[in-house]
Amino acid sequence: MMRLWLNRTAEVSLREQLITQVVLGILSKELAPGQRLPSTRDLSRRFGIHANTASVAYKQLEDEGWVEMRHGSGVFVRSTRPEAPLTPEIAIDQMIGDLAARARKLGASEALIKSRLRRWLALEPPARWLLIEPDPELRRIVLCEMEQALSLPVLGCGLDECATPTILDGSMPTVLPSKAAQVRKLLPAGKELATLQIHPVSPELQSYLQRYMPAHSSDLIGIASRWSDFQRIAQTMLVAAGFSTECLLVRDAAKPGWKRGLNTARAVVCDAAIEHDLPEGSHPIVFRLLRDTAIAELRKREEVLMTSPTE
Repeated sequence: MMRLWLNRTAEVSLREQLITQVVLGILSKELAPGQRLPSTRDLSRRFGIHANTASVAYKQLEDEGWVEMRHGSGVFVRSTRPEAPLTPEIAIDQMIGDLAARARKLGASEALIKSRLRRWLALEPPARWLLIEPDPELRRIVLCEMEQALSLPVLGCGLDECATPTILDGSMPTVLPSKAAQVRKLLPAGKELATLQIHPVSPELQSYLQRYMPAHSSDLIGIASRWSDFQRIAQTMLVAAGFSTECLLVRDAAKPGWKRGLNTARAVVCDAAIEHDLPEGSHPIVFRLLRDTAIAELRKREEVLMTSPTE
């Protein structure tokens, strides 16, 4: 029989509790496709809830595609899951449910599981990076580079949001050097701030151009980014390397039709956020803003945070 527990003193309604637990039972495979669920009468008798509460919960589960009602037979788990993505709440509940199921297989008691969860919540370790950068397009690029290299989630915000408690709680603020002094004044006293070191010219790009030039200085080279400063910097770099402006195809990726002609270029200088959006057949040269040493330092901080503390 399906394991259920309903808390009458909780802020969540009994109907929502029942719906959530059935969904989690299906997601965790505790409830198999085609399995018959308890009748509304059984639920009413076991938990002392009104039959209408159970009936409304089952109707919502049917409408959302989790169960099917067979006339005269009862309520059964559907053979296929709904195609709609899980809500953030259900996704988090699923992760917690999976954690509890794995802990039970290890022989952990319910009391031990609850006590360890309470302990970790009490510790409140930072759970994400927070990039504070007012330029939305520059922020997009740096966020992409951080996401590709780090394990913890990475969020971004502007200067007007960076001192908001709901954003700062559980976050490790980071900033580019040019904004560091300004951001420090906005953060609460004692709040740690990591400054991300950047390089004005990507070593990979510089090395490529040195090998590529001068035999191919007349080749068509693309430049693609949503950030206008990137377009300007990349164009300046290429002209300095010996390319004529007539050989440069500059595309603002924030505008419609920006991909036009890029697949005919010998290569496309782009930022990390645009690389995977280039048209098929393009040859990207990714110009990364963050130094390898900056990423290495962030990874070290993550390792410290993600190491389980000992008592």
